[in-house]
Amino acid sequence: MQYVAVIAIAFGLTFLAELPDKTMFASLVLGTRFRPSWVWVGVAAAFAVQMAIAVTAGHLLTLLPHRVVDFVVAGLFLAGSAFLWWMSTRPPGDDGADAARQGGPAETFRRVAGTSFVVVFLAEWGDITQVTAANLAARYDPVLVYAGATLGLWAVAALAIGVGAKSLRLIPVTLVQRITATVLLAFGLYTLITAAA
Repeated sequence: MQYVAVIAIAFGLTFLAELPDKTMFASLVLGTRFRPSWVWVGVAAAFAVQMAIAVTAGHLLTLLPHRVVDFVVAGLFLAGSAFLWWMSTRPPGDDGADAARQGGPAETFRRVAGTSFVVVFLAEWGDITQVTAANLAARYDPVLVYAGATLGLWAVAALAIGVGAKSLRLIPVTLVQRITATVLLAFGLYTLITAAA
């Protein structure tokens, strides 16, 4: 049961954090320009590689003394929460979706999937979902965190590519950002309290 809980936590936090993110908008734009299934393959591969990097970095934190890891993780959770609160106060814009626009027509699966991979892989560096996954991997089984976080990213990509801009009218982005910030704040405070105890 604990395994399912870790996967669910990683999935939920990643899913919520990715909804208002620039890579979600990039996936959305790519999905409107090219064949959606080809875009999803490239995006999914990019997310899988990025999560492997994030989880590995988080797991390497476990080589430090346990108390130091708890303080680092708490600080990163709190910083992530503050960042999302700050983002929720910014005026709405395209959040980097223009970066996903490509000049040429869709030619082949390889080109579309490759373009999608490169756009999302580059846009995902230093993202809040990477930081969150690294934090979780420092506390829980990294394989379970990887599975949950990757599935969360894949679900958002499928939603963005499949449903597109209509979904953004149903759920205000600022609400999603604030809910995610609150969850990260709770994790940060809990980790800080247990580290100080």
